[in-house]
Amino acid sequence: MSKLDEVLADLRAEGDQLDDLVAGLDGSDTGGWRTPTPAAGWDIAHQIAHLAWTDETAVKAATDKDAWDASVLAALADPDGFVDVEAARGAAAPHDELLHRWRTARAELEKALRDYPSGEKLPWYGPPMSPTSMATARFMETWAHARDVADALGVELPRADRVRHVVHLGIRTRGFAFAGRGLEVPSEPIHVSLVLPGGGVHEDGPADAAQSVRGSAYDFALLVTQRVHRADTDLVAVGPDADRWLDIAQAFAGPTGEGRPPRDAR
Repeated sequence: MSKLDEVLADLRAEGDQLDDLVAGLDGSDTGGWRTPTPAAGWDIAHQIAHLAWTDETAVKAATDKDAWDASVLAALADPDGFVDVEAARGAAAPHDELLHRWRTARAELEKALRDYPSGEKLPWYGPPMSPTSMATARFMETWAHARDVADALGVELPRADRVRHVVHLGIRTRGFAFAGRGLEVPSEPIHVSLVLPGGGVHEDGPADAAQSVRGSAYDFALLVTQRVHRADTDLVAVGPDADRWLDIAQAFAGPTGEGRPPRDAR
């Protein structure tokens, strides 16, 4: 199995899990599609609408230059608001139509990434991405929004080793987390050792590095997607750069987020 096949299979599994979570909900605001989520101003419908829109936009990037260019122009016209605008527009549709839209977008995206020319990169709002990198980014966002929906419904999703894709992205974006805040990107290596839900260990960086981050891979994924405050994780940093990184970690592109407050402050 190629790396792209692996990530796409895990993306499909993550999408199906979230699909199962929302498919039986009604249009109510208590336990249904209108239930508020931890994302300010977004209910469950907004979460699914955002995933559908982003999957559709990725398909445009892979298959339709004119449609992709139009998406970029729309984003440039409202750089601070276009994400919320598209989420609200999608969320206004009947929930069965929205679910069908998201299912269609997921299937089309998988096909578009499989069919994309080998060795070429897709355009995106940040740097261009290979199909595997795009699939990894879509996994990260699907995983993160699934946690928002689960939190809104008061359920605990199973912890699976496929979270390693979020971990991988969170480590690779360390420099961006610093640069995005106008901070000098540290040059000293950091050894990362994180325990996956199944008991395996995801490691990165030289084992003899003076600085390190250790703990749960699941907690690390929650932190880099800004779904949890650092104080509510089991992550341990050794060294000033590693410690600062955990304060500002961010696996997604775009403006730096504020993250979640500690549980005790909610």
